[in-house]
Amino acid sequence: MQLLRIDWNVVWTIINLLVLFVALRHFLYNPVMKVMDERKKMIDGQIADAENQKKQAGELKAQYAKKLEEAHAESADIMDKARKSAQAEYENRINAADAEAQRIIKDAHKTVELERDKTVADLQSEIAVLAVAAAGKVLGEASNSENNQLLYNQFLAQAGGVNDANS
Repeated sequence: MQLLRIDWNVVWTIINLLVLFVALRHFLYNPVMKVMDERKKMIDGQIADAENQKKQAGELKAQYAKKLEEAHAESADIMDKARKSAQAEYENRINAADAEAQRIIKDAHKTVELERDKTVADLQSEIAVLAVAAAGKVLGEASNSENNQLLYNQFLAQAGGVNDANS
């Protein structure tokens, strides 16, 4: 039986190959795979950290944009309030000036009225004195105080009636 004959060199070569395969697998392939797995985990961790940082940066950007928008809105409100305040102050000053002008005009009217009344009274007194003197000369009588007073009262009654009708 020659067919079953095995060459011992082939067997030793197969055994050597198997030992070499096991040795390489144990000393080379497994450590390299372990390093590759660690490297992959490290890269995945760095990618996850980068994504987290990107997400946080996006959130911060959104917060800053919101705060900036709020600041713009607040400044617009402040400007609006300042405009309204200035308009109110302007209207208050205009109203105060109008009130002062009305008061001055009213005081002037009162002063004119008082001056007119005083002038009318002075003129009535002078006219009464002239009328009494003229009546005294016309009548030829001596001026006495009772006659003067009587004539004065009559004149005032007549002149006052005419003045009241004109007023």
